[in-house]
Amino acid sequence: MAQDQSSSVIVQEPHRYSAAARRIEEHIRDGGIAAGSRILGERELAKLLGVSRVTLRRALGELKERGILVSDEAKGWFVAPPKVGEQNVLRSFTEMAAALGLTAASQVIRKEIRLANLEEAEALQLVAGAELFDVERIRILAGEPVGIERSRIPVRRAPGLMRADLARGSLYAALRDAGSGPAVADYMLSATSATKEQARHLRVRPGLALLACSAISRDVNGVPVELSETVFRGDRYRFQTTLKAELR
Repeated sequence: MAQDQSSSVIVQEPHRYSAAARRIEEHIRDGGIAAGSRILGERELAKLLGVSRVTLRRALGELKERGILVSDEAKGWFVAPPKVGEQNVLRSFTEMAAALGLTAASQVIRKEIRLANLEEAEALQLVAGAELFDVERIRILAGEPVGIERSRIPVRRAPGLMRADLARGSLYAALRDAGSGPAVADYMLSATSATKEQARHLRVRPGLALLACSAISRDVNGVPVELSETVFRGDRYRFQTTLKAELR
């Protein structure tokens, strides 16, 4: 009989921690608990849910893996900050943030007009020595830096970019106004580590894992309009896509 009871506990335990995780998530959503807010302590939360501390910690761990909670050993558990990212739709950082109901901003590190090198000219289908608008910005979400983005655009596609307010405005919007709006982009994703300079801009420690994204964006005619490289904090960015099996 004791063996049967033990087996019953083993079978029911995954259900209990998953159910506990679901209730915690519903409480966060329904209660409108803001990102960054601390949730109840483990002892109080376990009592409220009617589960053991072991079960509760498994539930909290599941929510952490799903990006809903973050933990601080000294302070407890907190609602994770919002993540911005691509969802099979080509949008600017500003547009992605707006879709989540968040405020985006940028800090321009540098911007200049210079001549394209051979690699840039080939990628953007330009003659060598064509003029490029080169801008590097810290991307900010809800007041916190989440990425560093560098964009290079042929000057002839949007001659007024040097005068555009790229700290508060959208680069894609400026390109669309100039008749050169991106319609499709080829993305490449990889992992990298934060350099000292990147860490300083993103307010993280050097060596922290970052998500590196490089892209070539094209207009409706397939002509390249932007060459970009971005590094994002892994805890603040996600990339979602849909994969389909090949038809045989």
